[in-house]
Amino acid sequence: MTVDSTEDLFVDGLKHAYYTEQRLVDALDELEQTSSSQELKSGFAEHREETQNHIDRLEEVFEQIDADAEGEEDPVVKGMIEAHEEFMDKDPSDEALDRFNIAAGQKSEHYEIAVYGNLIPMADQIGLDDAADTLEQNLREEQDELDSLSEMGEEFDYGELSVSE
Repeated sequence: MTVDSTEDLFVDGLKHAYYTEQRLVDALDELEQTSSSQELKSGFAEHREETQNHIDRLEEVFEQIDADAEGEEDPVVKGMIEAHEEFMDKDPSDEALDRFNIAAGQKSEHYEIAVYGNLIPMADQIGLDDAADTLEQNLREEQDELDSLSEMGEEFDYGELSVSE
């Protein structure tokens, strides 16, 4: 597919967002399973459900523009998931893994906020007001999740973590 217009760029971005959300459903399950903190486990489980809602909304947008809902691989998301796998190979302590999982969640939220923050004005520009409104719902929820993760990160007890030589 060549990208020659804002419409093409919007559809391409929508495909990347769809791939991102689909991959993050699985990644959030992994974050939940590997976290030792019950608060983190609950937070990742809730966000996984919310992410499924994001997928459903993206499918609505695909429907609104009369396009098939399909994802396009996003190297940023792929890299974030690989970074988690590599960290797991280091056999981290529970505390280190919990902190890493918080940071991984924050990184993905920042990325998703950027994705939706770019798609919304494009949808507005090409006259897709309903699509922009739908995407705005996802953006608000991503921002709320980032706030929640940031709060957890600020409250995280680093007492058990030490710098090893």
